[in-house]
Amino acid sequence: MTTTGHAPGHGPVALALRVLLLLAYPVLSHLASLRDEGRWAALALAGLAVLCLLEPLARRRLWAWAVLVAASLLLFWLGGSHWAWMLLLAPPVVFPLLVAWGFARSLLHGQVPLITRIVQALYARADMPLTPALHRYTRRLTGAWAGVLSLLAAINLGLAMSAVPDGLLAAFGMQPWWPVTHEQWSWCANVADWGLIGGFFALEYAVRSQLFPQRPYRNALDFMRQMGRLGPAFWRDLLR
Repeated sequence: MTTTGHAPGHGPVALALRVLLLLAYPVLSHLASLRDEGRWAALALAGLAVLCLLEPLARRRLWAWAVLVAASLLLFWLGGSHWAWMLLLAPPVVFPLLVAWGFARSLLHGQVPLITRIVQALYARADMPLTPALHRYTRRLTGAWAGVLSLLAAINLGLAMSAVPDGLLAAFGMQPWWPVTHEQWSWCANVADWGLIGGFFALEYAVRSQLFPQRPYRNALDFMRQMGRLGPAFWRDLLR
């Protein structure tokens, strides 16, 4: 039992740990690429495993701890080979695709677009109505995020195929048409990706501010603060 009223894995400590692990992954992955060191790659992937299993770990689920121990032992063993670095090629492709699917799935008939749900919750907290124009905009924005993340995954897949000497094509004995080094791959997958996402977010916020001046937040910082106040339960259920 907890004394804070938060379910295990969803309190402020768990949120802080999630953010820390999320920020640590690209740093460790980039170090692994710069140093061409499998141990750093294994450490980055181990942190990612903790991030994915954090909720069941906090709930003391035996299967989650068994999976984490098995994954850690496997990564420690792979850390001495090039396979650990090759595994780093997967997350920049898989995770954007999963999130893109979450956005795209919410556009299906009978579903509420994901961005619409977020905006509805923000406006409801301020007791403000969601206009038809804003509803249409949030639906289109949901589709735009699905497209941006899918494009990002496709770019990262192309880079994963072109990496040398341990990329996907090189693993099958094929020479990439446009080879990139580990370091070049990492600057794109671990740094430029976040710049693209941040740039799209900033551009969209500027457009939205012009189109919808009446809104329940004062600026971008207040917007992020208001989103945080929606609570962990809202964000936990958003992509389900």
